[in-house]
Amino acid sequence: MSRPIPTIILASASPARMETLQNAGVDPQVIVSGVDETGIGADSVSELVASLAELKATAVHDQLLDLPGGERRPRVVIGCDSLLEFEGLPFGKPGSVSAVVERWRRMRGRCGVLRTGHHLLVDGAPGTRRTVVRNKVASATVYFAAVDDDEIEAYAATGEPAQVAGGFTIDGLGGPLIERIEGDPHTVVGISLPLLRAELRSLGLGWPAFGG
Repeated sequence: MSRPIPTIILASASPARMETLQNAGVDPQVIVSGVDETGIGADSVSELVASLAELKATAVHDQLLDLPGGERRPRVVIGCDSLLEFEGLPFGKPGSVSAVVERWRRMRGRCGVLRTGHHLLVDGAPGTRRTVVRNKVASATVYFAAVDDDEIEAYAATGEPAQVAGGFTIDGLGGPLIERIEGDPHTVVGISLPLLRAELRSLGLGWPAFGG
């Protein structure tokens, strides 16, 4: 008898991550972790996004284990977190129009590294009865156009950049302001599909089995 394919569970409220998976043929179940990210520190931006991704995935995994029969369900819980590393500092969501303007005046004509942490908790991987853990960080360098003040203010006024990591998108209104990406562009959107495929494959879970 063939083993059941684990359910993909995305521990994130991000529409961009959800759409990225769906566009690749994977239709995940979404369960928002609800963890408090304030006060979490780390020695580097990479370590910080890895820790935040772990918190999200673990919180959702624990919720599922508490359900009746939850410890026996085959599943892949994916937690992600993204931050822009710019001048050695972590840039998250600006939160306001004024913060977007200030940030873009610093970033224009320069580059930063978008880092996305991925934490996978896998129940039901072939050949094991325990939960398998994978924690990886994907990085991509983002080159920002030398935009003028009017372009910055117009973009900030849309409201989009205030609510996304780094204060920009490549798959939305911010796309024209990004000159190029070095690395996996999905990393910038918030979830690296090549990384996810490779990690699942290493556990004997082929990407086509999930519909991708």
